[in-house]
Amino acid sequence: MYSRQQKSIYFVIEGLNSFTTVYYFYYFYFFMQQQFGFGNKANLMLAAANGATYAIGSWWSGRLAHRFGCLSALKLGIAIMMTSLLIGSQVTSASAQIAVMIFTVVGMCFTWPMLEALVSENESREGLQSMVGIYNVVWAATGALSYFVGGAMLEKLGIRSLFFVPASVLVAQICLTVWAEKREAKAAVRARSREEIVPDETPHPHTPERTRLFLRMAWLANPFAYIAINTVIAVMPGIALKLGLSTMIAGFCCSVWCFARLASFTLLWLWDGWHYRFRWLLMAYLALVASFAAILIIPSVAVLVIAQWFFGGAVGLLYYSSLFYSMDLSEVKSEHGGIHEAAIGLGNLAGPAVGALALQFMPQYAHSGSLAVSGLLLLGMGGLLGIWGMAGRVARGQEQPAIQVVPTK
Repeated sequence: MYSRQQKSIYFVIEGLNSFTTVYYFYYFYFFMQQQFGFGNKANLMLAAANGATYAIGSWWSGRLAHRFGCLSALKLGIAIMMTSLLIGSQVTSASAQIAVMIFTVVGMCFTWPMLEALVSENESREGLQSMVGIYNVVWAATGALSYFVGGAMLEKLGIRSLFFVPASVLVAQICLTVWAEKREAKAAVRARSREEIVPDETPHPHTPERTRLFLRMAWLANPFAYIAINTVIAVMPGIALKLGLSTMIAGFCCSVWCFARLASFTLLWLWDGWHYRFRWLLMAYLALVASFAAILIIPSVAVLVIAQWFFGGAVGLLYYSSLFYSMDLSEVKSEHGGIHEAAIGLGNLAGPAVGALALQFMPQYAHSGSLAVSGLLLLGMGGLLGIWGMAGRVARGQEQPAIQVVPTK
């Protein structure tokens, strides 16, 4: 029932959803800065609220979709987002805009886990690598495009286009989802043969213990990647202001990491040598920490642009690992997709929250928020090394030959 032709519709919906969410959420912080005077600390608090909502909502939506179906949940999420954005175009107070943001996040919770499950369902291991690769390239490409042109669109179309542009795209998304659901129902009636779902009997090249180990490490590393991402996104208006960049130029300069992530996704899709290799996770994490600190601490446009290439490549591998390992050998893809997205939400909460608290209690230090989040990222690297080291000790213990007791006279 999930033919490749059908999945092409889901990829279109996914691309539109990425354009919509990036346009609204990434530029929401610019909107709050320009309309209500929000600084770095206030925007970080908004980002933390965004993350908390997404963590809870994604976990719950994944379980709900497993019971009632991904397409039903997807329609619900798109409808909530569209309604919230239309309301946002009419309200004028900061508190009302924050409420609109929260409800839009709730709607988004019903989109990404569902789309991940729909494109991954009924695939062999080779097919899963292909589908996850296309999925990542599609959303990264349209998201990068949205961030790149979003600043220029806001300047040319007006600040209220922050609501009208994504709401218009969401209309197309819900039409496509309804069409996909009708096609799915017809396919279910027309063909229930086993030809559509071919069980993959190829033995997995790695042991269950190794696959679970890498899933745990990826589920740890990816939230820390989003600790960095959501912190960077929230303070980009402040960085742009410090460097004297307009909203349009900020969109051009600050979207570089999105294109680097797209390049990373493309490479990881075409080459599978990184699967279940710890050194790639570790190198990506080290690059994440170093580039994050450079982006936030060094006041230079050149450093900002160069560091984003390393930043985007690092977050690309960490995200791809989490999604691929979540879907590999999983029989409950919508629920695992929900866990994957909920972990992202936890990262989106933790980074901005730590940054905001540091700015609150140590305002005399200009980089207190950046340094505090960098310290949090280093803790994550310690956890990653700890999991790997513990697994190595267990494996070495299992490989030790049994001690033979020789009876004595």
